[in-house]
Amino acid sequence: QVHLVESGGGLVQAGGSLRLSCAASGLTFSSYSMGWFRQAPGKEREFVAVVRWSGGSTAYADSVKGRFEISRDVAKTTVYLQMNSLKPEDTAVYYCAANPRGWNLGRDRTVYDYWGQGTQVTVSS
Repeated sequence: QVHLVESGGGLVQAGGSLRLSCAASGLTFSSYSMGWFRQAPGKEREFVAVVRWSGGSTAYADSVKGRFEISRDVAKTTVYLQMNSLKPEDTAVYYCAANPRGWNLGRDRTVYDYWGQGTQVTVSS
């Protein structure tokens, strides 16, 4: 059974940093790509970043490019999202997700089969 567990959210001032973690289990990791999405109140869930387990290729939403960095620790089966220069508009629940089509750096949430429970990130101005 697949489990994705996010951690690391919290309250931070604008300009600050947070690192989110997503501990994954129950996957054939080399076959997957792992994404981060976020959802603010009253808005659609949107793509943030994605990384391939195999090879580590990445892709980012334009709104976070240059500020956020996604990475993975293969030995720990954990995906990270390092968030720097945070802005109030980054406030959202952040979700980790797994896409079994590992070659695909998908930005569409419908290609992700498994989701974590989410972790709240709040950026104050």
